[in-house]
Amino acid sequence: MTEPNDLVARIDALEMRVTEQEVTIDDLNATITAQWRQIDALTRQMAKLVEEVEAAASRPGTGAPEPPPPHY
Repeated sequence: MTEPNDLVARIDALEMRVTEQEVTIDDLNATITAQWRQIDALTRQMAKLVEEVEAAASRPGTGAPEPPPPHY
């Protein structure tokens, strides 16, 4: 049978471990949240750029440039 002091030491070690894991989980959560914010901002920026490119492509006169004259 384990002695009470051994049990107290084991419980203390487990409590320290849980505390360290909670800190790690909080850090990972903060990192993931920041990454999702950045992904969201980049996704919105990319969608805006796609719209601008599509709008520019649909404007008349923005197609292929006119070939140079034969004497050029």
